[in-house]
Amino acid sequence: MSVFDIFKKLDEQKAAQAAQPVEWLVVGLGNPGSKYDNTRHNAGFRALESYCARTGQKIDRMKFKALVGEGMLGGERVLFLKPQTFMNLSGEAVRDAASFYKIPPERIIVLSDDISLDVGTLRVRAKGSAGGQNGLKNIIYHLGSEDFPRVKIGIGKKPHPDYDLAAWVLSKFTADEQKAIDKACEDAVSAAACIIAEGCPAAAQKFNGRRL
Repeated sequence: MSVFDIFKKLDEQKAAQAAQPVEWLVVGLGNPGSKYDNTRHNAGFRALESYCARTGQKIDRMKFKALVGEGMLGGERVLFLKPQTFMNLSGEAVRDAASFYKIPPERIIVLSDDISLDVGTLRVRAKGSAGGQNGLKNIIYHLGSEDFPRVKIGIGKKPHPDYDLAAWVLSKFTADEQKAIDKACEDAVSAAACIIAEGCPAAAQKFNGRRL
């Protein structure tokens, strides 16, 4: 096979992939704006940004009150979504995208921060309550369902019980935490790919409790 045949085959594969319908949503939660970069609450955004940096995937079109981009993950065509409504209204973007593509809740994977997990720890769940995370709470409200998979990214517990929760989740990761959160954000998208390809039980077995 000549080099021209190889490039032709690659172009044909890309065209075939582009023709596939969107079957999944992969949603990263966070707050828009540079002042929220590297904050604990933006772990979902950071996971998608890390994936884009590694793969060249684009999430840069404004649609559904979110930055979006289509691509392949886990062998399926997905819509990557970064809601731009601020965390507490994340469900508006998810609802609109899910309605447009006719995606059921069980095919919506949400990447979010979790203060009950140590920094860098992951937890895959097939469904469940919001657990106090306001982005998840708003998604549940707008979908009318808790039955969507999520990949929770540990951002660490409050330093002490009296510490203000909002101040904590909007604080930035320390230098000592950077390596662990970078690896967790990288693994979070791998966990989403595993959910798509193999299901939540397999993803949970591979990624739950994983920490650098």
